[in-house]
Amino acid sequence: MIFGPTPLDEARGAVLAHTVRLNGKVLKKGTVLDQAAIAALQAGGHGSVIAARLEPGDVPENEAADRLANALMGPLLARSRASTGRVNLFADAAGLLVVNASAVDRLNALDESLTVATLPSYVPVAAKEMVATIKVIPFAVPGPVLQVAEAQARQSAQTGPGRPGGPVLAVHPFRPLKVGLVLTELPGVKESVMEGAVEVTRDRVEALCGTLLPHERVRHETPAIADALNRLRRQGAQVLLIAGASAVVDRRDVGPAAIVRAGGAIDHFGMPVDPGNLICLGHIDGIPALVLPGCAKSPKLNGIDWVLQRLFAGLKVTARDVMGMGVGGLLKEIDVRPLPREQAANTPPPAQAPRRGRKVAALVMAAGRSRRMAPLNKLLVPDDAGVPMVTRVVDNALASRARPVVVVTGYERERVEQALTGRAVIFAHAEDYAEGLSASLRAGLAALPPDVEGVVICLGDMPLVAGPMIDRLLAAFDPEEGRAIVMPTFRGKQGNPMLWSKEFLPEMMTITGDVGARHLVGKHADRVAEVEMADDAVLRDFDTTDALKKAPGFAGVR
Repeated sequence: MIFGPTPLDEARGAVLAHTVRLNGKVLKKGTVLDQAAIAALQAGGHGSVIAARLEPGDVPENEAADRLANALMGPLLARSRASTGRVNLFADAAGLLVVNASAVDRLNALDESLTVATLPSYVPVAAKEMVATIKVIPFAVPGPVLQVAEAQARQSAQTGPGRPGGPVLAVHPFRPLKVGLVLTELPGVKESVMEGAVEVTRDRVEALCGTLLPHERVRHETPAIADALNRLRRQGAQVLLIAGASAVVDRRDVGPAAIVRAGGAIDHFGMPVDPGNLICLGHIDGIPALVLPGCAKSPKLNGIDWVLQRLFAGLKVTARDVMGMGVGGLLKEIDVRPLPREQAANTPPPAQAPRRGRKVAALVMAAGRSRRMAPLNKLLVPDDAGVPMVTRVVDNALASRARPVVVVTGYERERVEQALTGRAVIFAHAEDYAEGLSASLRAGLAALPPDVEGVVICLGDMPLVAGPMIDRLLAAFDPEEGRAIVMPTFRGKQGNPMLWSKEFLPEMMTITGDVGARHLVGKHADRVAEVEMADDAVLRDFDTTDALKKAPGFAGVR
C-alpha cells in the first residue's frame, strides 16, 4: 500500500485518508475516490490529497475484516457487517465465553494491520453481547498476511471445544442443571443466616439457568450430610453443594468427609481466588460435589461463581483448572501482614480501598473519669507538642478510612469537646457514664448511623494506634467469610481497637456494668479474625502518670 500526498491525476481508486470539506459537499475519510469526487476536489482548488493507494495483492479493509471474521466464526457466534475495517462478533446465546489467548496473541503478532480484541476468557455473556471486535488498522492488508491469519484462525477452530488450545472464540451455553444444596446446622446459628444462604444460592443457580431443588437441613456431622447428599442424588441433582455452618478448613473436614462417605472422592481443596480460598471440589459417581466457602453466603463475586459458571457451561473443572485461576483471582484487597509503625504512619492507602464500599464507623471512648491518674484527666494531658491525648486518638481515627468518627463524652464533657474543636466528629454524650464502660458503649452505639456495616471501637487512652493500623483491621473485615470480629494482635497477644460487625450491635447494647464487649469474643470465636501487627501499639494503654511518661511524645508529663 502506498500512502501519502497523491496528485489528483493519480488519485482515481485511492482511499481518502482524511475528511475534506468542500462547498456543499463533504468527502469523508475512507472514501474511494472516483471521477466525480476528483472533479469536486479540483473545483475546490485542491491539487492533491493525502490518500492510500492499494498495490497488487492488497486486500481492502472491509474485505479483510470480513474474511478474518468468517474464519473466526463458530457455533453460537454472530457477526456484524464489515464497516470502516471493523467487524464485531456477538454471543448468540447466554453462556460462558472461552478465549484461546495464545491464538489471539498469534493473530495480533502477525502484522500491525490486523487486530483482534476480545473479552477476558471464562466470563459469562448474555445473548447478543459483543464478545470480540476485528479491526483493520490501515486501509488494506497485504494478501499473504491475511491468508496466514485465516489459516491460523481455522486451524485453531478445528481443535474443537474443550480440546487443548481450542478455537479462538467459543461460547459454551449454560445448561438447565438441577442443583442440590445441603445446609448444615450448629447450635446458635441464626435462622436468618440459614435462610440467607439458601436465597443467595438460589439466585446464583437461577442466574445460570439452573434450578435449586428443595434444600436439605441437617446436623453438621459427616453421616447426616452424606445421607442428605444421597437423597438429593435420588431426586436428580446434577450438581451437589454443601454449605457448612462452620467453614471447611481441611480436605478431611466434616463436609469433604461426607462426600467420601457417600461414595465420592475429593479432587482438590482450596483455590487461589480471594474471596473463595476455602472451597473443596469433589465428585460422586461423576456428579460434581462442592463444599462451599463461607463467602458463598454473600451475593458478591467470589471463587464459587467461577467454578459454577464452568460447570453450568458443560466444562469439567479439574484441580489444574482451579490452580490456574490465580491471575485475576484477587477479587478484593485483604492486607493482614504486619507493617512497622514508622512505615504505617507514612504509607499512603492502597489504590484499591480495602473497604470496597463497606461503611465502617469509628467509636472513640472518651467518657471515663480517669480515676488512676486523678486529679488529672488522662485524656486531656498534653503531649510534648501540647496536643491532648484524646486529640491524638481522634486524629488517628480520622486518618483512617473509618467514617463517621463518633466520640463518646461523659466526664468533663465540655473540656473534651473543646480539645476536639474543628474536627469532623459526631459527639455522643453518655449521661450515665459513671455507671461504667458499658453505659458509654451503649451511648456510642446508639449514635451510629443505621447504614454502618461495622464499628471499630477505639479507646481514648491508646494514642499510639495510627490510622493505617485501623485501616488494616478494616481490610480484614469480611462478615460473609467469617471475619465479623477483627482484633489486632502482637506476638499472639490480643489488643485494641477491635472491629465488630453490625450483627453484634444488639447484643452489645445489652451489656451492663463496667465492662466492654470483649467477653463476646469467646462466645463467637468462629467469627473472629486476628491481624498481627508489627509492634505493641495495640497493647499499650496509658492510664497512670508513670505509664504515660514512657509513651513516645509524652516524656514531659508531670
